[in-house]
Amino acid sequence: MSTAMNFGTKSFQPRPPDKGSFPLDHLGECKSFKEKFMKCLHNNNFENALCRNESKEYLECRMERKLMLQEPLEKLGFGDLIGGKSEAKK
Repeated sequence: MSTAMNFGTKSFQPRPPDKGSFPLDHLGECKSFKEKFMKCLHNNNFENALCRNESKEYLECRMERKLMLQEPLEKLGFGDLIGGKSEAKK
């Protein structure tokens, strides 16, 4: 007797996550970048505009490690930071 039960012919079809969803960093590969970003936010009263470099570095880490879809930095709103320049005033 088989232990598997079939209640129909439906099978699970996995699909990629929605745009903007990405896997958690279970191995902590980008933990130092995340902590640097969070510390910057804390030190700047959570004004994220003052922490754009840290945010960019964190997202770059995630993309390099395939924790999120590779996107051009310009498309993510960091076009002005390419080359290490920032217009945010600190």
